Amino acid sequence: MSVTIYHNPDCGTSRNTLAMIRQSGAEPVVIEYLKTPPSREKLLELVKAMGISVRALLREKGTPFRNLGLDDPKWTDDELIDQMLAHPILINRPIVVTAKGTRLCRPSEAVIDLLDHPVGRFVKEDGEVVGAR
Repeated sequence: MSVTIYHNPDCGTSRNTLAMIRQSGAEPVVIEYLKTPPSREKLLELVKAMGISVRALLREKGTPFRNLGLDDPKWTDDELIDQMLAHPILINRPIVVTAKGTRLCRPSEAVIDLLDHPVGRFVKEDGEVVGAR
């Protein structure tokens, strides 16, 4: 199975998700989206595939979200995408793409349903134990 993860190595949730993918036996294509941001077209494709709104993909914590006033409902989807392209840190993560679907994997165990051979048991960095669903 082909697996792609839009990953931020500084994010614990993203690291846990990547570790679960690897523990399942898959070696994913890892896209460090802060270094290689997706194109506008790819970002819109991911939003559509996840079945979420553009606004739902915005990350608030640790980003310029508040300083840019992005909590104001005046922003259109196109304008929000522009901001994510200008400031990739605004893109919430990790996003995982497999043949089973595309998902924002928050929490990290949301990846389990996307894998052919999900982990039976996984211990997150913080010690939390996750079991297969």
